[in-house]
This record gives sequence, C-alpha cells and structure tokens, in this order.
Amino acid sequence: MKQSFSRLNDLIRQVHPLVLTSMVIAVVGMNLLANKSIDTGIPWLALDCGILLSWLAFLAMDVAVHCYGPHAATATSLTALAINLVIALVFFVASRVPGVWGESFVDTGGDAINTALDNTFGGTWFIILGSSIAFAVSAVVNNFLNWGIGARLAGKDGFGTFALRSYVSTFVAQFADNITFALLVSRTFFGWTLVQCITCAITGALLELVFEVFFSPAGYRIARTIEAGSAA
Repeated sequence: MKQSFSRLNDLIRQVHPLVLTSMVIAVVGMNLLANKSIDTGIPWLALDCGILLSWLAFLAMDVAVHCYGPHAATATSLTALAINLVIALVFFVASRVPGVWGESFVDTGGDAINTALDNTFGGTWFIILGSSIAFAVSAVVNNFLNWGIGARLAGKDGFGTFALRSYVSTFVAQFADNITFALLVSRTFFGWTLVQCITCAITGALLELVFEVFFSPAGYRIARTIEAGSAA
C-alpha cells in the first residue's frame, strides 16, 4: 500500500502544475455546472452545462499523456476526481449548515430558493457516484487510447499527430463517460430508454469533439512549452 502511494505520488509530482490545476478546476466545475440542463429545443437531446468545462479536463489529459505518458495522466485524473469528492463533501456540509444564501433574500419565495440552492450544492449521492465512476472510466479510456495511437505513430511529431490522438481519444472516451453515466443514473433513476442513453452519449461526444477541435491548438502549444521547459 505504501509503495503504491509512493508510486502515485511520483507520477503526480512530474506533472506540470498548470495541467494538474486545470484538471482539478475542470472536474470540480463541470460536476457543479451539470446541475443545470441546457434547453436544446430537441426532445431527445439532453445536455447540461457541465459540457462547458468538461473539454478542459480532456484537453489536460491529452497534454499529460503527450508529455508524461498514460500512467501519469491517469494518476492526475484520479487525483482530480478525489479532490472533487472532497469538495463535494464540503458542499454537502455547507448545504446542511443553518443559514440562508444571498439569492434567497427576495420578497417572495425565499425559502424555496434557499432549499433549491442547498439541494444543488448538496448534491445527490447517486449522481455524484455515477459521475465519478463515469469519469474514472473515461479517463482510463482516453489516456491509454491516446497513448496507443501515439505508439502507432511513433517517429511522427507535430500538431497533426497531437490532434489525431486527441480527437479520437476524446470522442471515444466522452462516449464512454456519457453512456456509463446514462446507464448507471439516467436509465436507473430517471427511466431513460436505451435509445435515449445511446443517442445522448453520441451527441454529447460529438459536441465535446467540437470543443476539442477548437482548443487543441492551444493544448498543443502548452504541451510543446512544457517539453521545452523540461529539456532546458
């Protein structure tokens, strides 16, 4: 156990602070933002605001894989997930502390607003558990698929290679994340059909891929800057 913890610590210590910080912010933020749904106007398309930050988590993983390998990237991902669970516990405690939120100081409906905010920050156990399992699965899929594609393209460098690795791994891993959460939570607790689970998993992964395409040039530049700093 002590040896495993030491190995995990060694893996995390080699990761650039910017990558680790981005991962933690993304995981904590996207789970909080996931409490708000997006009105797409399409009955079968269910999205939430978590997608506004989830791309950052996957971009950080892609940079980590590129610079440090899949094991360090996965260790970073799981560390961010552990920190998120601690933050979720703090939010839960805060939701149970007697008091009122600033937004509840209104002429009417203040109690309902205060309760709603407590429930939002307090979270629901099956949603937190489902999202944690889904992210852990997607992190492993993303990191080792990204690394595997890179191994196939050994000797080839440049943005094209980085982009190909990122695009494929992000789409597959995001589908794995979405379908895992949908099957564990949406289908079990909200009565989604299997078609709804698959459809939303695919469309969510496609939208995530759009974010990856847009931000991957920045990710590549960060990766090259980290590599240059390590070589200096």
